[in-house]
Amino acid sequence: MLKIENLHVAYGGIQALRGISMEVPDGKIVTLIGANGAGKSTTLRTITGLVKAASGSIQWNGGELLGKSIDKIIGEGIAMSPEGRRVFPDLTVLENLKLGAYLRRDKAETAKDLQWVYELFPRLKERDWQLAGTLSGGEQQMLAVGRALMSRPQLLLMDEPSLGLAPLVVQDIFSIIREINRQGVTILLIEQNANMALKTADLAYVLETGSITMSGTGGELLANEKVKEAYLGKHKR
Repeated sequence: MLKIENLHVAYGGIQALRGISMEVPDGKIVTLIGANGAGKSTTLRTITGLVKAASGSIQWNGGELLGKSIDKIIGEGIAMSPEGRRVFPDLTVLENLKLGAYLRRDKAETAKDLQWVYELFPRLKERDWQLAGTLSGGEQQMLAVGRALMSRPQLLLMDEPSLGLAPLVVQDIFSIIREINRQGVTILLIEQNANMALKTADLAYVLETGSITMSGTGGELLANEKVKEAYLGKHKR
């Protein structure tokens, strides 16, 4: 279980997170929805050690994450699929995937996990020789998720996996998210497409200007009038 308590983060005097508290239970899909600039990506980046917290606590399986180095956090079973995909364009699909396992020393298990990723994403297997920069947006997103999975995480953080993708590809990505979760990976999902995120999530939180204003099951928030008005209106994706 990931447990965040009273987390404050500031950038140059601006309060990005104002004492948020939330939980990500083992085996669940949890989503964090909110407008641009609400602090969603900051939350993920603080969990992974990319951003330093001013105060508060982030506990993972009972131990404190704040203050730990990024490689130690990855070593504890947490991986992130970043916003904008961030694949290495001049490396092949296979080379990108192998970089996801750079901390691992168990070659036989790593080879098994490569096959697992290829089963989840058959298109990556077909294109394992291809330079990542020549893939479509949807294929690059699959590669970003596959690369994160190569560290064999217990908790996968996903930052805007559907951003910029065609609706049919978005459906594919969310099907894969559900399948990854079914296979035992806990997921914390940040997503502009609130409708898809809430339909997929077991638990959901609404983040507004650095504060959590609402929480509940995905279904409860999907039916909530305030959430509908703010995030599920006809002008929203």
